[in-house]
Amino acid sequence: MPTNIRPYKTSQPTLGSRVMIDSTSVVIGDVRLSNDVGIWPLVVIRGDVNYVAIGARTNIQDGSVLHVTHKSSYNPEGNPLIVGEDVTVGHKVMLHGCTIGNRVLVGMGSILLDGVVVEDDVMIGAGSLVPQNKRLESGYLYLGSPVKQIRPLKEAEREGLKYSANNYVKWKDEYLDQESHTQP
Repeated sequence: MPTNIRPYKTSQPTLGSRVMIDSTSVVIGDVRLSNDVGIWPLVVIRGDVNYVAIGARTNIQDGSVLHVTHKSSYNPEGNPLIVGEDVTVGHKVMLHGCTIGNRVLVGMGSILLDGVVVEDDVMIGAGSLVPQNKRLESGYLYLGSPVKQIRPLKEAEREGLKYSANNYVKWKDEYLDQESHTQP
């Protein structure tokens, strides 16, 4: 495995097919990346004290940090980080021990804390702070610090969630194809 994809103790990352991990990113420990996941430059995903699972066709954009919460007497299961399918995680996002459903957009610079649950078909505006253990209901736009429910998503916005994920799969494939043509 490349040096930026590393084990932690007895756990090591598992990768589905056509996964792209930029060489400047670091993926450590029990990290499970499904098919067609794109990990863009300068991302850190650390599955050391719990696991990280990222669903198919999800993209984690530049400078994002993904981590988990350890198991303890206070929190026996800890908080793994679970990200669904067709999710777009914008630049410089912090995801910590939360659960994100399918077809979600997490805007640039947002922070989602331990125990947060984001249901399917949600948009989180740039720079939002989602406090610990908050649940974001399906079908809405959320924005702010702390985040507030703003309004229901329009049909075009719902379609845009899938469009964004598919666009990133296309770009990831272009990067992978380019890499395969430049390898000695």
